[in-house]
Amino acid sequence: MPVDTTPTPLPPEIENELETFRQRFLHLEAEVAKIMVGQEDIVRNTLTAILAGGHVLLEGVPGLGKTLLVKTISEALDLNFGRVQFTPDVMPADLIGTKMFVDEGPGKSRFEFSRGPLFTNLLLGDEINRASPKTQSALLEAMQERAVTVGGETHILEAPFFVLATQNPLEQEGTYPLPEAQLDRFLFKLEVPYPSFDEFDNILERTTGEAATTLTPVFDGHELTRMSRLARKIPVPPTVRRRVVELIMATHPETEFATDEVKKWVRFGASPRAGQACLLAAKIRAIREGRVYVATEDILAYAVPILNHRVLLNFEAQADGVSTTHILKNLINTKKDQWKNA
Repeated sequence: MPVDTTPTPLPPEIENELETFRQRFLHLEAEVAKIMVGQEDIVRNTLTAILAGGHVLLEGVPGLGKTLLVKTISEALDLNFGRVQFTPDVMPADLIGTKMFVDEGPGKSRFEFSRGPLFTNLLLGDEINRASPKTQSALLEAMQERAVTVGGETHILEAPFFVLATQNPLEQEGTYPLPEAQLDRFLFKLEVPYPSFDEFDNILERTTGEAATTLTPVFDGHELTRMSRLARKIPVPPTVRRRVVELIMATHPETEFATDEVKKWVRFGASPRAGQACLLAAKIRAIREGRVYVATEDILAYAVPILNHRVLLNFEAQADGVSTTHILKNLINTKKDQWKNA
């Protein structure tokens, strides 16, 4: 793949800040690795999404360390941590909070808003697909607007605010599929794999002994917000930006960019929000790789976790047993070949 045309260089002071950002990102990965065994890609991708200012949906069977990952990240980032164990009977008020009647004596009373667990920096939504649609919808405003409305009054969530949600793909009883509007709010959907033999052995050694590991926080909330803003200064060459547009439009079967597989098996493609996610994540990756501009390889690196929950397949694909991941990987390989020869 040819090297993309480098845009106008950044000022030296910005480049120095970005190098500091890179070193601290690597330090953050190392801190999380003190607790997490293996899962390097999952850890790196989750941290990338957080630094890009996005939410993450972690999918995997129970016992793979999804909850532990979120708790570990909250410690390494020195963020306020909240957890909601979703069940079908959890109501929106249990998540957001509610107005409470306060009696202050004879003739004196008022309503006071009592905040729910949503008012935190890092919210773990455990088994989010067990929440009812009414409760799931309560997250939509918070995830997009970083605010909630109760009784006609809007309450701003303290920055930074991230939702890291988990779901079990095997459990069907008592679950509700996440609506497309909510899935689109997640920057990444990551499938947590089963550990290898050696990783499994290491997990047993770490978790059944007496030693306790203490983490050193790398970022606090204010620094994290500042770094996220700094990452937005990374320039994107026009060629790369147009390739993002082409990639997203290629997921729509009616466009000229779509592959034969997309035309055959895809019902609806990704929204423009996917393109925004692609560029924001690519900027974080460019920093980590030591570059001060976004390259084509950066946008392709996260294409699958960005698109696999935003592309809807048709009934023919389901009947043929074709997965979204399979279609996307072939689409990415096709685009790589086309752009290599461009």
